[in-house]
Amino acid sequence: MKEKILKAFEDSISVKQQFVHENIDSIVEVSKLIADCFSKGGKLLLFGNGGSSSDASHIAGEFVNRFTKDRPPFPALALNTDTAVLTSISNDYDFSEIFARQMKAFGQEGDVVIAISTSGNSPNVLKAIEVAKKKKIKTIAFTGAKGDKLASRADYVFAVPSAVTPRIQETHITLGHVICQTVEEILFESHRKK
Repeated sequence: MKEKILKAFEDSISVKQQFVHENIDSIVEVSKLIADCFSKGGKLLLFGNGGSSSDASHIAGEFVNRFTKDRPPFPALALNTDTAVLTSISNDYDFSEIFARQMKAFGQEGDVVIAISTSGNSPNVLKAIEVAKKKKIKTIAFTGAKGDKLASRADYVFAVPSAVTPRIQETHITLGHVICQTVEEILFESHRKK
């Protein structure tokens, strides 16, 4: 039992190390993109299903409240949180429309989207990305090694080098935290210099 526990931690560490070495430049670029979006009055829209839904809500909360710095709130909205909206769209249209319809309502050019799907194949996530692209919204995908459908549609792709869902999700939330921290540092430092 202890060997399995140790292996789970070691695997998680190994995947994260490989991921950050392959994606560090993109993490900086995306953090600057989101910081620029906020500084120009845009918002961050996030969404996903299951564990990815929780990650979207978690990341949005870090931006709206604070992460490591006491600073003004940043406008971030998780599209998977309003049960009345989700169930009415599912009931009246289809579950595959739950994020796309909200993207039509809330998304504007100048905003940024983070779409989270470990498989990269979730129809509701893919439809929302298509709406975002039509609205000229920059799109960021958090996915896994086999997430080609989502990866092929997004402007920026963070594909975790694993096919194991827990390892992918562990890396996604670490990535979300690092982006929050970096955006805070970019904007907090720029506010302090003014």
